Amino acid sequence: MLETSVRLLRLLSLMQQRREWAGAELAARLEVTTRTVRSDVDRLRQLGYQINAATGPGGGYRLGPGSALPPLVLDDDEAVAVAVGLRAAAAGSVAGIEDASLRALTKLERTLPGRLRPRIDALRSTTVAAAGGGPTVDLDTLTRIASAAHSHERLRFAYSGHDGEGSVRDVEPHTLVYTGRRWYLLAWDTDRGDWRTFRADRITPLPQDLPTPRFVPREPPGGDAAAHVLRGVTTAPFRYRVRVRFAAPAAVIAERSTPTSGRLTPHGDDECELATGTDSLHDLVTYLGKFEAPFTVLDPPELRDFLRALAARYVAAAQPDDRSTG
Repeated sequence: MLETSVRLLRLLSLMQQRREWAGAELAARLEVTTRTVRSDVDRLRQLGYQINAATGPGGGYRLGPGSALPPLVLDDDEAVAVAVGLRAAAAGSVAGIEDASLRALTKLERTLPGRLRPRIDALRSTTVAAAGGGPTVDLDTLTRIASAAHSHERLRFAYSGHDGEGSVRDVEPHTLVYTGRRWYLLAWDTDRGDWRTFRADRITPLPQDLPTPRFVPREPPGGDAAAHVLRGVTTAPFRYRVRVRFAAPAAVIAERSTPTSGRLTPHGDDECELATGTDSLHDLVTYLGKFEAPFTVLDPPELRDFLRALAARYVAAAQPDDRSTG
């Protein structure tokens, strides 16, 4: 029979893996009696774990949130995943989370068994972040938005628009969407009577009157909040709205782009259309060139004119120079 302390850790690990366990199942896994399971559950409760129990044929044990923060029991893959996630969070887009992430990572690494250290050290020494440059969001702002959306409470905030103009908005927050570079809030704007997408780094929550008005959540446009936000952020803010058709499968183009690059629509097995936006035709042409696939410009006409002028310059540059043959 396992020693009591080791068995308690095994029991805790099992209860973290599944929402609910029957006493007989736990007893079989631990190779003890159901009476021992009840005794071990009582010991875990004394250590600060909230474990709910139900009697009867459908009864069992369920691990609930406790008033304290007792230690977690992680398997090898979970421990490595948490370490990698904490390191990414320390260099991520949420301001104020860096120090907490590093403290948690330090505590975790101090307790890791030796067999896991080479895996984490290898990831740390050979990985660099290349996704920088995006704006950061204050952690308190992000949690305030998330709490309001989760509780279905109206949110009032000051907002700085794309043109720098400020306004006060009163919204029904629906979903936070993270694109890998920026955080966006999809919300129903009560003053405008329509859906709006807001960059979270431009939001400053304002004091709310108590009690905060609640609302019944609406169905997001098209039933998909993330897709709606991506459609908006890839075209709306830009000077030029662009559509190009690639003579390549959508899967090939998708491998070389990101969700915020634009909306990709397959056309059969061998073609696809990319809808995107830009303020600089020069930057866009450079971006399109990286796909290394033939494409046709559908919109705007200015892009076709730019490509013609650029092609003429390149053709001229490729002509032999008589001065070099002297």
